[in-house]
Amino acid sequence: MPMNKARTFTLAVLGAVAACSPMAADAGQKATQSAAPTTHPVSGLPVIPLTIAPAGKPHAFRVEVARTEPEQARGLMFRTEMGADEGMIFPMSPPRDAAFWMKNTVIPLDIVFIAPDHRIANIAANAVPYSLAPIPSAGEVMGVLELNGGRAAQLGIKAGDRVDW
Repeated sequence: MPMNKARTFTLAVLGAVAACSPMAADAGQKATQSAAPTTHPVSGLPVIPLTIAPAGKPHAFRVEVARTEPEQARGLMFRTEMGADEGMIFPMSPPRDAAFWMKNTVIPLDIVFIAPDHRIANIAANAVPYSLAPIPSAGEVMGVLELNGGRAAQLGIKAGDRVDW
């Protein structure tokens, strides 16, 4: 979650706490396979396409959008699984320094910090479930993307890659 001041830190922590949540085993597959789901079956959040182009080869994801403070505070908290090409995006306007944590996050996550130029600033790979340690961005970001832990490495996603949504 984004951390600006003490209040923002608390909200950020709550938002960051929102890492992964439980979903029916086939729900993630159905959301990924269906033509264009507009809302996620578990969170009720809007689902949009997001593309990352590692080595110039675009990879498509379907991500939930956590826009409001309450949505960001909840994030992916308590989920026990997520589809391979699913995730959650936390848009930040205006761009700012951000930090997340893994409180109440059941599964490991890759936390991808996206700079204002749509390039990945840094990735916190395989963030440890339930950890209270803050995980900071490397500068101001316009968004933070949470993916399944290890997914970024599996796809060759790294700092400098372009992210579009």
